Amino acid sequence: MATPNPIQIQKYLSGIDYPASKDDIVSTAEQQGADGDVLDALKGIPDGEYDAPTAVSKAVSDED
Repeated sequence: MATPNPIQIQKYLSGIDYPASKDDIVSTAEQQGADGDVLDALKGIPDGEYDAPTAVSKAVSDED
């Protein structure tokens, strides 16, 4: 599976309020119609609070 790039991920997180929990991030992406790769990547990030889009992107890129 290819890791989605940060731009793909952030497209599905528009309108989310930070800080946001992993659950909030995943559910927002689902509501925005994120595809399977994006959802899989977001479901793989560690549980916790993310204070900015860059924190989410970093967590996704650290999965590799």
